[in-house]
Amino acid sequence: MKTRYLFVLLLTAACQQAPKEVIKEEKIIEKKIVMDKALRHVVLFKFKDSSPQAEVDKVVEAFMALSDKIDVIQSLEWGTNNSPEGLAQGFTHCFLVTFASEADRDTYLPHPEHKAFVEVLGPHLDKVLVVDYWATK
Repeated sequence: MKTRYLFVLLLTAACQQAPKEVIKEEKIIEKKIVMDKALRHVVLFKFKDSSPQAEVDKVVEAFMALSDKIDVIQSLEWGTNNSPEGLAQGFTHCFLVTFASEADRDTYLPHPEHKAFVEVLGPHLDKVLVVDYWATK
């Protein structure tokens, strides 16, 4: 009798619904899939050797502030080169801007806040490389 009761108890526990945390995890994955259908705008900077680090930091801060000033920017991230391959050709800073559409990117490029950022950048810029692509899996 005890064995039968234990079996029924285990069977009932096994039939319980999955915890809500799993559902949240599925939603996060679903959101990521939607985000990957986006236009990526990759910007690489090579700064002048004469630019002090404090000025380079101001350029980074000004670029990152664009996400709060231009609403068509879906996301914005940056980092410095960390490749061991020695192929960076002097480019040290990479920025990744995500847009939902080409129209959004076309709004961003001539935007007054973007133009103001370019003015901050200009005196310190040696080279720039820009690549835009549609993210695909």
